Amino acid sequence: MSDQQSRSREQGRSEKASLFERLRTFFVREETSVRGDIEEALDDESHASDISQQERAMLRNVLELHELRVSDVMIKRRDIIAVSLEDSISHVAETFHTAGHSRLPVYAETLDDPRGMIHIRDFFNYLWSQGGVISGGGVKFDRLAETVSAAGIVRPVLFVPPSMPALELLVKMQAARTHMALVIDEYGGTDGLASIEDIVELIVGDIEDEHDSVEGPLVSKTEDGAWVVDARAELEEVENTSGLPLSNHPDAQSVETIGGLVTMIAGRVPSKGERVQFLSNVQFEILDADPRRIKKVLIRTIIVES
Repeated sequence: MSDQQSRSREQGRSEKASLFERLRTFFVREETSVRGDIEEALDDESHASDISQQERAMLRNVLELHELRVSDVMIKRRDIIAVSLEDSISHVAETFHTAGHSRLPVYAETLDDPRGMIHIRDFFNYLWSQGGVISGGGVKFDRLAETVSAAGIVRPVLFVPPSMPALELLVKMQAARTHMALVIDEYGGTDGLASIEDIVELIVGDIEDEHDSVEGPLVSKTEDGAWVVDARAELEEVENTSGLPLSNHPDAQSVETIGGLVTMIAGRVPSKGERVQFLSNVQFEILDADPRRIKKVLIRTIIVES
C-alpha cells in the first residue's frame, strides 16, 4: 500500500470518527437537557424577533409549572364557599347567586367531611325537571325547602394531597373530566380547593370574565408622587391617569392590563417585593402577588443620572 493510500485511509477513519462523535454528542447529551436547552433559548435575546415577550413569558410559566405543588395554587380553606347536604334548595340558589361560582363543594356535618360538589347546570336542570319556572325575576318552585341530599344533584369530586405536583393535577382533572378538586390534609380534613382554571392561569395569566368586579380605585397616587395600581387596571387608563409613557414599550399593544405589561417585561410572574425596570426612568415594584398573577403594583419614576 502506498503512503498516499495509507494517508487517505487514515483521513477517512478520522472523518468517520469525527462524524460519529458529533452524532454521539447530538443524541447522547450528558450534561444538558431539553428543559435546559429551552431555558437557554428563552434567555437568548438575539432571537427576540422569533418569539414575542408574551409567548416567552408563557413558555417560562410552562417550564416553572413542574416546580409548583397543589398547595401553591389552591384556595385556602377559609376562603372556600360550600353548602351542606342538609341545606335547602333555596339556600343553594342564594349561595350560587352571591358566590358567583359555577360549582359549590358539598359537605356533610362540616367541611372536613366533604361529599362532592354541585354544578350550577345540574342545579338548574333539577329545577326545570321538577317544574320550576323562571318568572317575574324569580323562580316559582314548590320544593325550595327540599334538601340537597334529597335532590340527588351531588357529583363526585377529586380528592388530592397538597403535595401533588400542579401539572399532575391538571392531567388528572383532564382525564376525570372535572374542573374541581378538594385538597385533603394528612388527617383527612379539607385543606383547600383547586380548580382547573387556577392551574391554567399559572400559564396564561389571570382569566376574568364579564361578571368579575373590582372594588376600590384602580389607580391612586401616594404622597411621594408614586402610583399604586391594581394589576387588573387597563394599560390605557393607567397611562392617562399617571401620564407615564407605558405604551412606549414595543410589545405593549399585545397586552391590556398593567399586570400583563409587567409580566411580559419580566418574562414571568414576578414575586412580591420584586422590582422590574421599565424604559430608563420607570420602575415597577410588586406590592402583592401569588404564583399565578400580579395583584398590585407600585409605579415610581426614578432620576436618571447623566
